[in-house]
Amino acid sequence: MDLVVLGRRLREARLNKGFTQQELADRCGFTKSMLSKIENGHSPAALATLSRIAKNLDLSLAWFLQEEEEENALVIVPADKRGIRSGSQEIGYTYETLSNRSRFSTIEPTVITVPAILENFELFTHDEDEFIFVLEGQISLLYDGTLNLMSSGDSAYFEGRKPHIFLPVNQQEAKVLTIFIQRNQR
Repeated sequence: MDLVVLGRRLREARLNKGFTQQELADRCGFTKSMLSKIENGHSPAALATLSRIAKNLDLSLAWFLQEEEEENALVIVPADKRGIRSGSQEIGYTYETLSNRSRFSTIEPTVITVPAILENFELFTHDEDEFIFVLEGQISLLYDGTLNLMSSGDSAYFEGRKPHIFLPVNQQEAKVLTIFIQRNQR
């Protein structure tokens, strides 16, 4: 996704909630300067950062990642048209949404690329449950303090509210199909 488009979307969502940059940054636990750089398209945002912003704006994570809303019942996204990548190896994962229907659905399918080396990382939490399927390579799923080795073909389902992260194994890149599933209101 284009950083300018992401920034514009973030600014609109923040203003719709009536937050100043400082208020939203304080709620998310980072600086106003960082939020400003993201909103102005000058800095990419890590998945964990977008997750915190989405949570504080009562939005789904995929809302920030999708390029456009689709009104049709059938959405076909050809592989060469996806190209919805954000982030970089310096800040963590790259990810691409597989469908732009999250506004109308309770699931958000995404492919996450775990780089061979994560120089900086932080544990993720989000309100959605998560189903993962390792497409290529291996990952170590650190979930709620326990490290779980997962290889191509392995899957897991877990509550996103518990701290977790996908870590590379043997300095090899991996691809993980991740489906965020909005929890039922309980």
